[in-house]
Amino acid sequence: MLLTTRSLTKTFPGAKALDSVDFGLAAGEVHALLGENGAGKSTLIKCLTGAYTRDSGDIALDGAPISPRSTSEAQELGIGTVYQEINLLPNLTVAQNLTFGREPTRFGMVDGHAQRRRAETMLEGYGIDIDVSRDLAAYSVAVRQIVAIARAVALSGKVLILDEPTASLDAREVATLFNVLRGLRDRGLGIVFVSHFLDQVFELTDRVTVLRNGRKVVTENTADLDRVRLIEHMLGHALEDEVSTRARTGGATARPDLLRFEGYGRPGRIEPFDLSVGKGEVLGLAGLLGSGRTESAELMFGVTPAQTGAATDAGGMLDLSSPRAAIAAGFGFAPEERKEDGIVADLSVRENIVLALQARRGWARPIPRAEQLRLAQMYIDRLDIRTSGPEQPVGDLSGGNQQKVVLARWLAMTPRFLILDEPTRGIDVGAHAEILRLIRHLAADGMSILVISSELDELIAVADRVIVVRDRRHVAELAGADITSDTIVRAIAAPDAKPTEAAQ
Repeated sequence: MLLTTRSLTKTFPGAKALDSVDFGLAAGEVHALLGENGAGKSTLIKCLTGAYTRDSGDIALDGAPISPRSTSEAQELGIGTVYQEINLLPNLTVAQNLTFGREPTRFGMVDGHAQRRRAETMLEGYGIDIDVSRDLAAYSVAVRQIVAIARAVALSGKVLILDEPTASLDAREVATLFNVLRGLRDRGLGIVFVSHFLDQVFELTDRVTVLRNGRKVVTENTADLDRVRLIEHMLGHALEDEVSTRARTGGATARPDLLRFEGYGRPGRIEPFDLSVGKGEVLGLAGLLGSGRTESAELMFGVTPAQTGAATDAGGMLDLSSPRAAIAAGFGFAPEERKEDGIVADLSVRENIVLALQARRGWARPIPRAEQLRLAQMYIDRLDIRTSGPEQPVGDLSGGNQQKVVLARWLAMTPRFLILDEPTRGIDVGAHAEILRLIRHLAADGMSILVISSELDELIAVADRVIVVRDRRHVAELAGADITSDTIVRAIAAPDAKPTEAAQ
């Protein structure tokens, strides 16, 4: 093997990001590294490239142990990385980017002619014919990606790690990139390919390793895998292990519509969809990472405004052109990344809870402090938020209690439609059960809730209907007794899935 890890372990406060992971990359292969958010992919890459120091375990390159202490040291050893957000300088020329830090000089000055010639040599065999004297910004994302790969290969030359390299490319650009990668594979490079596009994984890669919750689940030859089994590995479900925590009837309970989305979409983000939301309904959204789950939610909440279709309620058309407009329409949104997009860690529990309500009132009409304290204490008690008091900084709380504070913020607004994106990710078992119970209680009280989750048991437990999203399309609707791990996984995996109207 070209590159191997043995029992690689990395722990952060409160979480084991990698748990004794064994991984092997051969020379001349493209090896897919797959898993949902939190699976450990990024941590493994950062340990291999020196961005993180492992806690225990071994890394070997060409059979010799290595311990890179920085990305530059990893490059010197032969390991290069290209990320989705291309780490080049668009205001410099292609030649300058390719030779940055290793510029040819003459009489103490950069030799521009030699620099351009070296850049052209570096790009030979990559199938692109470009003027290296032009600024990188003049070229498409695909060309920039290839330039980044050429630089990484020149700096390293043994292992190339690609983290979501096709996320911003169209089909023609993906084909061009894959031709480049096949050429590099034929030259003997080992390539680690991280992607959430399964069609591309099956088209390009030789082997697949799946991580889940910091552990390696499986390594198999891509040719020996089918889509259903691969998705089972990623989601942690075998079809025969369907678990449901509540009795189901043959169909969904009839409810009056609260909201309707018709032809709602945005090119490049999510294909137009039709969707009804019943009053007091829990609607689940299932699909793999990158399928369009979060994109659908962000469209509904105005984070990225829709460009097609309309949203309506009993009163007519709704303005959802921004989060502020969505809040005014009675919507709430608890995002997946609570630390980055949810909590304000340095503010108190009280300040975090009243934040959305204050924003809706306007900063010219501050909520009296006594009312803030009353609201904060009410939700601390109602949600059993484990805190020393309303003035404790929310960043000091556990993950589960932070999640409860985010929920309290939106409940304080009494929304009619609440969007929860991965509401139980990264929290302990007790808090997980409490949040699921809360979702059911809120729905019983008449609130409509959209739950996005990669945990099938979670959706089976709480959802009245489940919409399956695949390749940025809403492709199936399941209700009642049809909501099982079997039907969800098969709908996600179906290669010929066609868009369906999610609301009839």
